[in-house]
Amino acid sequence: MDFFESLAELEANRELHCARLLVLLGAFAGEEGQGEIEGLTKLAKLDFLLRYPVMLEKALEVRNRSAKSAEVQPHERNSVESKMVRYRYGPWDHRYWQFLALLQGKGLVRIRRQGLGRMVGLTENGRALAKQIAHSSDYEVVARRADVLKDSLNLTATGIMRFVYATFPEIASLKMNEQIET
Repeated sequence: MDFFESLAELEANRELHCARLLVLLGAFAGEEGQGEIEGLTKLAKLDFLLRYPVMLEKALEVRNRSAKSAEVQPHERNSVESKMVRYRYGPWDHRYWQFLALLQGKGLVRIRRQGLGRMVGLTENGRALAKQIAHSSDYEVVARRADVLKDSLNLTATGIMRFVYATFPEIASLKMNEQIET
């Protein structure tokens, strides 16, 4: 298998994306484990920043927070997987519904309606698994970044959406499936 096939396989690995979402939801669950993320738009924007640490670093600078807390590694600055692609609604991966349905089907997340939107949180089993993943060596940096998001960018759904588009205006001007330069 060559390098590009390996990258494609990594991108297609649902478990990696689901694990990252569990860690993100775990950070927002709080100490009591009851916290939820308000809406799929907020989840997508937060995950965008978690998934692309160079973008998180820039967002922290804009918020006058320490960019060092993004812990961007040298290999993350120019790697192929650090390049974000514009989806239909900006940094929104069309597979979120699939990932959330899979996690909900496994009894790890709960999605409930609130007004016109949805709230996404963890079940008890989801909290336990999120903690386990967050403490694993493969996800410890991701978990710290998720905590940074909770502490520094826990805005309303509309607030985070406006912030992302104001901070990264190039997202709105790109064509579908075009790469967002970091």
